[in-house]
Amino acid sequence: MQTKPLEPGVEITSALTLDELEEVKARGFHAVVCNRIEGESEDFPDEARYREKAEQLGLAWVHIPVKPGEYSEADIRVFAEALQQLPRPLLAFCRSGKRATHLWAYAKRQHEQCDLAELFAAAHAAGVDLEDQRHGLERSSQ
Repeated sequence: MQTKPLEPGVEITSALTLDELEEVKARGFHAVVCNRIEGESEDFPDEARYREKAEQLGLAWVHIPVKPGEYSEADIRVFAEALQQLPRPLLAFCRSGKRATHLWAYAKRQHEQCDLAELFAAAHAAGVDLEDQRHGLERSSQ
């Protein structure tokens, strides 16, 4: 499992297997935010199994299922609340890490004073290009 930091205490990764949740715990993470949609692929058929395994391991678990590029205000608000309330370090994931990064960027723009260039730089360092979200991020309130 390869993780990439977005900010201190927040990292992203691509699709996790159930067994990798044990590695998440062993690496010191305290919370997981899942942005995958149930059944979006064969490797993620049932979110409840992941939630159960995470809880057995003592990991906080939040599920915010989103389709790529389709982020509602409610999705962004819930992700922002997760960033504020979940114990850190936390790991956010989807199939590639892109949706998790997009939601992180929108949440940061809405709930904290932040510089758009810094968000782009952090995402780029994590291997995610935010350019396709630039218009929405520029419109987001700070």
